[in-house]
Amino acid sequence: MTYRFLRQLVPIALPFFAACAIVHHDSPPAAMIAPQQIQLADDIHLANQDWPSARWWEQRHDRQLNGLIELALANAPTLAIAREHVSQAHAQVELIRAAAGLQSAALAEADREHVSGHGFLSAYASHDPEIGAYGPWYWTGLVGLEGHYDLDVWGKQNDLVRAALGEQSARRAEEAQAELELSVGVAQIYYGIQTTYASLGVLRQLRELRAFELDTRTARHEHGLEASTQMEVARAQLLAIDQQLASTSEQVVHAREALRALAGVSSGDLPPIVPAPLPVPSAALPSTLSYELLARRPDLQAMRWLVQASFDRIDAAKAAFYPSFDITAFFGFNALRMRDLFTHSSQQINLIPGLTLPIFDGGRLNANLHGARTSSNTLIEQYNQAVLDAVRDVAQDGSAIDDLERRVQLQQQRLDALALVSDSAEARYRTGLADRATALQARAPLLEGRLALVELSGDETVQEIALIKALGGGYRNEDLPLAQAERRAQQAR
Repeated sequence: MTYRFLRQLVPIALPFFAACAIVHHDSPPAAMIAPQQIQLADDIHLANQDWPSARWWEQRHDRQLNGLIELALANAPTLAIAREHVSQAHAQVELIRAAAGLQSAALAEADREHVSGHGFLSAYASHDPEIGAYGPWYWTGLVGLEGHYDLDVWGKQNDLVRAALGEQSARRAEEAQAELELSVGVAQIYYGIQTTYASLGVLRQLRELRAFELDTRTARHEHGLEASTQMEVARAQLLAIDQQLASTSEQVVHAREALRALAGVSSGDLPPIVPAPLPVPSAALPSTLSYELLARRPDLQAMRWLVQASFDRIDAAKAAFYPSFDITAFFGFNALRMRDLFTHSSQQINLIPGLTLPIFDGGRLNANLHGARTSSNTLIEQYNQAVLDAVRDVAQDGSAIDDLERRVQLQQQRLDALALVSDSAEARYRTGLADRATALQARAPLLEGRLALVELSGDETVQEIALIKALGGGYRNEDLPLAQAERRAQQAR
């Protein structure tokens, strides 16, 4: 029936189509980033041949770290906000889908009405039982079912639904990004605390050495064997170590508070963090980068979904220039007197096919299309910049890890040399060829070197986690074909 109606309506409406609003200005879409810009420079090489796993932190085999991340994933407000955004986007999809479907409602109405003596029902303003007039006051009634359906001939509603679905997919990718940032943040703070614990251990050993040296210098001074200058130098060195110990201990307090706030828990709910050895660097990293990075980074996936949704909104804005068709129907009872409402003669049936032609709208449709196009181009440029930033992050983090690895190796070689000097001084002390103070003085540079190595190892661990984040963690989403957004952009040119 609808098809026959359209066949009859379209020839009648064709003469009016020429009077529809016309697209005056529509710029082409912005160009999306070229594939060669999603690659690392030739002088930057990543270590291994694989990508991080979904639960990358479990590869560290650290129960404390696993528990802290799970606690954060369950309680962090930032993640809760991201999940609410997903729920809100889903509700928007359902709302737009509902608007595109059949709308029906049950109607019931009673009206106390005074009939005008000069209106359309003027005959009923007087009392004339022969024509059914008992005026001028009446109780009128209406009851029935009403339905309305918009015929989406040009696909406008489908475009809006696809745009809402793209928005929902973007919010899901943003939720994955929030999870990634949360897990990375917890791990970096945790390993920062472990690095601080290791530094405190070395500092305490160094303090014992400086304290013994001060005692030795003090005894010598008291026996007139040494000037007070050496004693004061030793005292200053000990005070410097005490200051460093106090500052380092305060770093643990600050880091715990940062971790508590990030996890979204109270001080009592955050478990104690006991010292644990730093892990050996073992990140799973790809050897090269390409389009694979786009599917691995949740923030890039979110941007791609938003670009895809913007194309659908442009299509919907274009469809608004075309005529729209709808059908409204009513079946029920309508009577001037309530006692006649449900009689057979009071039945009322309405079937109203409608056609709306946009002709003069003051530029509203063109402004709407221009706004949709501008928003889309802005999203494309933001996406392009996000891709460039992603490649930059991977390049910088990978290069930083290479630099830290070289520095760790050099520091280890330096420690080997210092250990040889310290062992030689200790051996001379045991054989009576040197005193205890001389042996301890030779050990001090070794402890200072170990402290520097601990800090370098901690920096390397934190930088490795930063690279895992730059690679998208273990996220992977192939719901949106890789070149689909690019293809849609080319089609719109």
